[in-house]
Amino acid sequence: MSTDLPTLYGRRGVVLRPAEERDVAALAAIRAMPEVRRWWRGGPDLAAEVTADLAEADTQVFAVEYEGRVVGQIQWHAEQDPEYRHAGIDVYLDPAVHGRGLGTDAVRTLARHLIEDHGHHRLVIDPAADNTAAIACYRRVGFRPVGVMRAYERGTDGSWHDGLLMDLLAADLT
Repeated sequence: MSTDLPTLYGRRGVVLRPAEERDVAALAAIRAMPEVRRWWRGGPDLAAEVTADLAEADTQVFAVEYEGRVVGQIQWHAEQDPEYRHAGIDVYLDPAVHGRGLGTDAVRTLARHLIEDHGHHRLVIDPAADNTAAIACYRRVGFRPVGVMRAYERGTDGSWHDGLLMDLLAADLT
């Protein structure tokens, strides 16, 4: 867990602050919701998985707050090889706040931070190919489909599912 992360403020009211141990229960509860678990999966102990996410040295994890309540998690990681340098983003939100533009605000806020403060020229995100709501959200920020990654991840049903690789160049940020 990196507490030296800044707190970031979105234009539509989201606050991205460094996730902490006190957020584990709320984040695990959100991950357990069927609408989130479908995409993020996880084992029987989601609290342990969230705790492990916070401890991951190469991933920067933010709690997404809205109106003073934790409503999700957004995280990023970077490829540091100078020949391939870019950052990747992952996000999930409580289904109770879906459809309000908060996901777009959170992703746009983090994307702006990664471009302006970290100097990334390219960002990637990789939703499930059939996660139409997530894909629409990422398109609103400026991400564009690059290609389908066939049989990319194993679903909760045990079968392989396609993923969609999307990227955003700094000039594409809306």
